[in-house]
Amino acid sequence: MELVALLRGVNVGTAKRVAMADLRRVAAELGFERPETLLNSGNLVFGAASPPGPDTATGLRAAIALATGVEADLVLIPAERFGVLAAANPLRHDGREPKLLSVAFAGVPGALDGVAPPDVDLGDEELVVTPDAVYQWLPAGVLASRVPGAWWRGLPTPVTARNDATVRKLEALLARRPA
Repeated sequence: MELVALLRGVNVGTAKRVAMADLRRVAAELGFERPETLLNSGNLVFGAASPPGPDTATGLRAAIALATGVEADLVLIPAERFGVLAAANPLRHDGREPKLLSVAFAGVPGALDGVAPPDVDLGDEELVVTPDAVYQWLPAGVLASRVPGAWWRGLPTPVTARNDATVRKLEALLARRPA
């Protein structure tokens, strides 16, 4: 089984610096197969002999903290589910810059069911909440988003976001990995 681990908030600015070689090493030491990283932003793909249990993400997070000294939340997603969520992006339209699209993956499948978008004027920004992800079109860029930080912090499960350019690169990496 192939898995995608998305670390939250690493290598942004000077805080929470994690070398991708350390991520690969930690995953290999935990017995995961063929660990690969993508970019320098905490995207780890690896194989596992069995489906992840409830402690898999917790164990990986603890091992990363022990090896690097960095505490970072992470979202662990089976590759098949990752692909479904990426393909389901309702805001992927021709001509839209992938770097201005964002997918926030839910830490717990289905946990966002019934969550309403924030009650604010989004202007040209678009936001779609599904049970497993939040999709965002950010024409002015992520830093100009009108979605209040309090809305994100109030979600019933941790989420971690990637722009669609990164999501597409992860899809490509997963497609070329041996089954």
